[in-house]
Amino acid sequence: MKNSASDAADEATETRYKAPALEKGLDVLELLVTEASPMTMAEICNRLGRTQGEMFRMVQVLSFRGYLAQDKSSDGYYVSDRLFSMAMQQPRTRGLVELALPRMRSLAMKAGQSCHLSMFSHGETVVVARMESDEQLGFTVRVGYRASALQTTSGLMLFSAQPPDIRERWIGQLPATTKRKDIDEFIMRADAAAKAGYVCAKSGFVDGVTDIAAPIFRGGRAVAALAMPFIRQTLARIGLEESTQLLITVAKEISAELHQADNRV
Repeated sequence: MKNSASDAADEATETRYKAPALEKGLDVLELLVTEASPMTMAEICNRLGRTQGEMFRMVQVLSFRGYLAQDKSSDGYYVSDRLFSMAMQQPRTRGLVELALPRMRSLAMKAGQSCHLSMFSHGETVVVARMESDEQLGFTVRVGYRASALQTTSGLMLFSAQPPDIRERWIGQLPATTKRKDIDEFIMRADAAAKAGYVCAKSGFVDGVTDIAAPIFRGGRAVAALAMPFIRQTLARIGLEESTQLLITVAKEISAELHQADNRV
């Protein structure tokens, strides 16, 4: 007698629909989204092990539909922001951003510092909303900015607030080149952040900036991180400690509003 689990797996493999053209297109997108520089048609074909005859029409269609853009100086292709824009139109993401922005505006004005909202996406954190203060001097992170979750305060905060199964899944989405010691160090820092409930640490990207982050919860799990790149100024409205407590409070308020909004649906 065959194992029922094995039977189910074999059946799923046999009945899985094949869509070669779609799979080629997805291969192109998944390749280019991980590359720092545009890739030429020849480079794409070489990396994917395909001929130019197979891929030329696919790349042209993706470009025509706006999913790819072409660099004029190198003729290389790169992923446009169309996928990001589409993701932002999802009702739950759009609802989160729309609800958070008024609170973020109040936070930015009271602290005299910019703030932004980040979410996790395939091993990275991506900024989905930002709010600048009315100060003449400040530091902001643009919407759409991506960085490895291991390198950002938002990534550390989001990872720290996840249950073990989600943590394991996210680690599996990191690049294969990620060193195990870096992952272990990240997990250790995340455990400390989980106990504290927030992160306050020197920026790993900009000297003179202290990154503050707190989780925003929805449905019992952290879905976003509210972050502030704090800059010390002589005439700052409030200091680092007060800004940290204010950000934590605002993150909790956004979480509470999300809970209320979801219960009304």
